[in-house]
Amino acid sequence: MKIRILLVFVLTLLVATSCGEYNKILKSTDYELKYTYAKKYFDEKKYGRASTLLEELVPIFKGTSHAEESLFLLAQSFFYDKDYTTATQYFKAYYTTYPKGEFTELARFNAAYGLYLDIPDVRLDQTNTYKSMQEFQTFLEIYPQSDKVQLVQDYLFEMQEKLALKELMACRLYFNLGNYMGNNYESCVITAREALKTYPYSQYREEFQILILRSRHEVASQSIVERTAERYRDVIDEHYNYLNMFPEGKYKREADRYYRRAVRALDLKIEGMTDEEIENEKKLESK
Repeated sequence: MKIRILLVFVLTLLVATSCGEYNKILKSTDYELKYTYAKKYFDEKKYGRASTLLEELVPIFKGTSHAEESLFLLAQSFFYDKDYTTATQYFKAYYTTYPKGEFTELARFNAAYGLYLDIPDVRLDQTNTYKSMQEFQTFLEIYPQSDKVQLVQDYLFEMQEKLALKELMACRLYFNLGNYMGNNYESCVITAREALKTYPYSQYREEFQILILRSRHEVASQSIVERTAERYRDVIDEHYNYLNMFPEGKYKREADRYYRRAVRALDLKIEGMTDEEIENEKKLESK
């Protein structure tokens, strides 16, 4: 029990001494001493203390031998303290002020990486995703031989997939809304087509395409008589688009089903099927 009390006392004393030292440094007008302690706190991973001192020192050190390093350390302090928004602002200030500085490559990378680390859930606003991608793209243009190129490309692809998923979620929502307060099927088609153009290598490509086909089928099946033929032809066209893109896709049976319904609605003959087989198909569909 006595040992425990002694340990608590020692720890309390150390904390009090540390705080006393820090408060003394804060009040000091010796900027060189403050800078020494700022770097000391940074090395000790006390980033909050380091950034507080450096925010005061950076404007004072402008034009001096400490100017470049102090600005970079300030950005790094916020970065390691996980205040990525503020860190990115200071990284940008650094590489703008020192485009060929000692730490410029790392500052550009961390500006983008901080935004990447601060990306919210896919259902929320993705402004930081676009900003991070732009910063990473600029990094690749400036440092095409950097040892971070592969890492940057991986981050870019990951963010593209996140944006593609956001578009896919919008497509799913439009499809599920159907004709509620308007033709949401058409919105689904437009959004999916645009996503296919924007993210041609996405893992979600097949689902975008099947959502287009599903939407066309729903519109056709609910269409007025005068528009039925035209809209079922759209279904057939999208069926072929799906097959061209994914000849052995996981939604192939579903796609073929929409095709058969469209063919029957148009009173056409399915290629390669006898009249008897077509009749059997009709019976199966009616069950």
